[in-house]
Amino acid sequence: MFTKDNDENSANAKDDGGEAASEMAAPPLKPFAKSASHGPAKPLSTPFRPEIPRRVTEIPGGPKRNDRVLALDDEANRLTVGRNIRLSGDITACEKLVVEGQVEAALSDAHTIVISPYGYFKGNATVAEADISGRFEGTLVATEKLTIRKEGSVDGSIRYGKIVIESGGKISGDMASLDSDQDAEPDKAAD
Repeated sequence: MFTKDNDENSANAKDDGGEAASEMAAPPLKPFAKSASHGPAKPLSTPFRPEIPRRVTEIPGGPKRNDRVLALDDEANRLTVGRNIRLSGDITACEKLVVEGQVEAALSDAHTIVISPYGYFKGNATVAEADISGRFEGTLVATEKLTIRKEGSVDGSIRYGKIVIESGGKISGDMASLDSDQDAEPDKAAD
């Protein structure tokens, strides 16, 4: 049955001069249509550029980009000298200095100095509050409060607003309350 139809088609193709063969052949493939249906509907005169807000990168550990006032608890205001670190020089604009290693410096414009049990500070320090658990040698001015812990040792010229010395704390040298210094000044002016 199949052979008969095939034979008739081939006979017809020979008789028609190739017309039947062309009917059976697939039309030629066109890679792209001439009407340009594959491109954009209408040409763009200006490219599309959406407005994307620029992202400002923050440096980890650095100050944030806002206008708030930094507090004493902020890590940005704190300088910690580690246990195996030795530091010498001038330290300025530091809200809180934590000494766990060795520091030989002049400290100014600071609010608080904390010397840990293994810490050592030698030099001059003018602060509002001082908390000494280690060793301090030099000139110390604590305008508000000086606390010497039981392991603490302070040697040198010391001026303080208020003082707290725990049992076992050591202090030696020239020391005076800031209130007594102010009381003594009017007496000197009278002389």
